[in-house]
Amino acid sequence: MTIVPPSPGEPRRPHGPRDPGDAWVVADDGTRFWGRFGAAGLLAVDAERGVLLQHRVSWSHHGDTWGLPGGARHEGESAVDGALRESAEEAGVPVGAVRPRFMSVYDVGVWSYSTLVADVTTPFEPVISDPESHQLAWVPVAEVDTYPLHPGFAASWNHLRALLPVRPAVVIDAANVVGSVPDGWWRDRAGAAARLLDTIAAWAREGVDAGGLDLPEHRWFPDVHVVLEGAARTASDIDGLRVVRAAGEGDDTIVETAADLARSGRSVTVVTSDHGLADRVRAGGASVRSVSWLREQL
Repeated sequence: MTIVPPSPGEPRRPHGPRDPGDAWVVADDGTRFWGRFGAAGLLAVDAERGVLLQHRVSWSHHGDTWGLPGGARHEGESAVDGALRESAEEAGVPVGAVRPRFMSVYDVGVWSYSTLVADVTTPFEPVISDPESHQLAWVPVAEVDTYPLHPGFAASWNHLRALLPVRPAVVIDAANVVGSVPDGWWRDRAGAAARLLDTIAAWAREGVDAGGLDLPEHRWFPDVHVVLEGAARTASDIDGLRVVRAAGEGDDTIVETAADLARSGRSVTVVTSDHGLADRVRAGGASVRSVSWLREQL
């Protein structure tokens, strides 16, 4: 593998000096890949309009094709952060307007490309904000194949498209998780719940390996619901989680929440070690993971 900087005729970053990641990686067989630290792109999915595609200018690598806004990652930058930054720079995608669902990685050893599939939560209009785009457009999923696609995107599109209906959700029995560790939680149930929420939020941001949720082999960012009951209900909400406060029995709320999600087409996993509750949620279409599984994840 060798690292080759852009030639004088190749594009530079639109703002500021060139980043160290802006270089070609050349494999032993001569194949060139853009991004010294790998690259990442965003597949933004809008339920009404389709997916956001970028029509690349003719002088770019594989010019005059349609692909995803994205580019070289910075040194030390995560794939998620790289995809969000590049899509903001190239297409004006507001970071807070999309929610990650899963990450697909194409890895050739010396280089990797990470596709972040994210749902649009706040509708926005893309904006051409650098010289690498002819056009940005929302394209209905059924019409993507009719466009002249970038070879890399074309090779992955059918696989990504097949996963678009998969929307995982996790429902956590907070009382069961907190009660599994004898750390004095009974003296301050709201405080113990707040600490658990902080920890789960950090875990959810990092994503979950597919094997833990019986999903296709990618890193997933499930919609996480945490059910609080009794005194724990006074714990504050936290970004990135859906906090569900049970009006009565926590078990009943967990069963109802899981069943509602399953009926809406979600792939639902309930975290509990209560065998009776586990049987009830399985009857409603959910799978179950134990509290020890979550503790290992955390």
